[in-house]
Amino acid sequence: MFYDDPKNHKMRHNPFKALVAPRPIAWVSSMDSNGLLNLAPFSYFNAVADAPPMVFFSPNGPRPAGGAKDTLNNIEETNEFVVNLCSWELRDAMNKSSASVDPDVDEFALAGVTPADCVHVKVPRVKEAPASLECKFLTRISMPSSNPISRNNMIIGEVVGVHIDDRIIEDGMVNTTAYHPLARHGYMDYSATENVFEMMRPGG
Repeated sequence: MFYDDPKNHKMRHNPFKALVAPRPIAWVSSMDSNGLLNLAPFSYFNAVADAPPMVFFSPNGPRPAGGAKDTLNNIEETNEFVVNLCSWELRDAMNKSSASVDPDVDEFALAGVTPADCVHVKVPRVKEAPASLECKFLTRISMPSSNPISRNNMIIGEVVGVHIDDRIIEDGMVNTTAYHPLARHGYMDYSATENVFEMMRPGG
């Protein structure tokens, strides 16, 4: 099959996100200038560089009542955020935090997870997360949108601190199977990494 119009793919649901998968989940904690906490998952997320380490995620779309998402507003207000990495064990808590709730709702409490202090940012991390990346806001890239009520944005942050749970470190490396990272597919589908393999590049 072939299609070039997202509204004319002739399938039950748009397959785009099912094809670009699996995608890691950025469980982003942020805070407004009054100290109100926010926690929300985003699957348009990945690393973009390592010298210095940088990540991006995309808080696309409007709130149900209109306006930018709380995460985007908070980051542009305070210039910092934390990307908490999500594991299989935290799948239900992550899903609870994806609910559309009023801005004054603390999603840490909603999800039943614990805010823990960071070193270089005021925003707390998720204590239960297997790893957390303290980030300083670098830039927001506004991208075209075919939906008149939706904004497409790419947030890029520099990672200024990394927290790793000791239980996922083995022989000086992160053990991915112990980490058990959660990933998003299309539709309502997720997966968790259980098997990995090593493959050396040609020429060593």
